[in-house]
Amino acid sequence: MLKGQDLTGKRALITGSTSGIGLAIARAMHAEGAKVILNGFGDADEIAKLTDEMDAVHYDANLLDVAAIEGMMGAAGPVDILVNNAGMQYVSPVEDFPTDKWDAIIALNLTAPFHTSRLAIPAMKEAGWGRIINTASAHSLTASPFKSAYNASKHGIAGFTKTIALELAQTGVTANCISPGYVWTPLIEGQIPDTMEARGLTRDEVINDVLLAKQPTKKFVQPSEIGALAVFLCREEAGNVTGANWSIDGGWTAE
Repeated sequence: MLKGQDLTGKRALITGSTSGIGLAIARAMHAEGAKVILNGFGDADEIAKLTDEMDAVHYDANLLDVAAIEGMMGAAGPVDILVNNAGMQYVSPVEDFPTDKWDAIIALNLTAPFHTSRLAIPAMKEAGWGRIINTASAHSLTASPFKSAYNASKHGIAGFTKTIALELAQTGVTANCISPGYVWTPLIEGQIPDTMEARGLTRDEVINDVLLAKQPTKKFVQPSEIGALAVFLCREEAGNVTGANWSIDGGWTAE
């Protein structure tokens, strides 16, 4: 039977957790009793409020820098739960795609999770228990035009997740990824007025015909829903769930 505070005593590091999906996951982990370690950028006062709210530690490591990742992982110490959530996006045709943007997206979305995972796994194996959760995307299962780097990185993280799940299958450590569709975050909300102006559409038309065009439910995924799924994957009841790609996309990839 599932019960509250199942993660008491567990240490959870969530990258990209000062806003959006990562923050929702951090709050869900904290509500279940985990000791939360935040990572990300943002207003210093707002981050201070978050650390107070969750009695958390915060590291502002730049995940594009391998040395910074190694420094953060060393300072944080052994973690029981690793959520690789930080990510970025850029939209452009392949022939015009800036090479620096490609390199940055692959580095943050795919290479950084490799580094955090390789550094977290030894302690998890020694403890005989661990959870690695990678935030992928509906674009780990399908593709959209003009998002070549993002599509490639998210397909890559799904494959990476399967690989480490197989390598760790007999160690008590699981690895899964969560693949959201469009999630209702301040970033998405902030894009609506610009899209209305650029396309001459109403707010409802932007939401239903542009943002939610591929989500059959016509509803945004809520960050709290992703947080709840992440918590489930950390519970003992999910100990035999590994190597899976969990869609939470309003039916987008069912078609």
